[in-house]
Amino acid sequence: MTASTDLLIDAFDRIAQVVRSTVGGLEPALLGERIDPGSNSIAWLVWHLTRIQDDHVSDVAGQTQAWIDDGWSDRFGLPFDRYDTGYGHTPDEVGALEGVGAVELFGYHDDVHHRTVAYLRTVTDRDLGRVVDEAWDPPVTLGVRLVSVISDDLQHAGQAAFARGVLERR
Repeated sequence: MTASTDLLIDAFDRIAQVVRSTVGGLEPALLGERIDPGSNSIAWLVWHLTRIQDDHVSDVAGQTQAWIDDGWSDRFGLPFDRYDTGYGHTPDEVGALEGVGAVELFGYHDDVHHRTVAYLRTVTDRDLGRVVDEAWDPPVTLGVRLVSVISDDLQHAGQAAFARGVLERR
């Protein structure tokens, strides 16, 4: 491991901490509730940020997704394609997460977090410069992809924490 991977692991640990503090103690009804009909629920936000992390990190690691491999897709029983990450979901699709509980959200997120950290422990500074996506100009390196996932996940975790605060004050 390197100082760079230590920092990346710390960032992913912080995401997991925000997920735990945001979801902890909430009943499925509050997890699925929305500030308004067009907004995202806490359950959807946490599911989505975890799906993005699972999808993107699995891809760069050359692994299959926990969502599929570890049976989370079946446990959640959502009406989406198994590879759906939630990108572009409509309010009705967001509503499909109503009734999902903290146990499922924690379990899936913990699984993905552990896989992410295990992968990062194998990454060197040299690996971070490897191009992982040539569809962009400039091409995306592993380091840039990981920072992108961290940024996206922290934004969604913050949105979930904000939603919890608003919903609990109602």
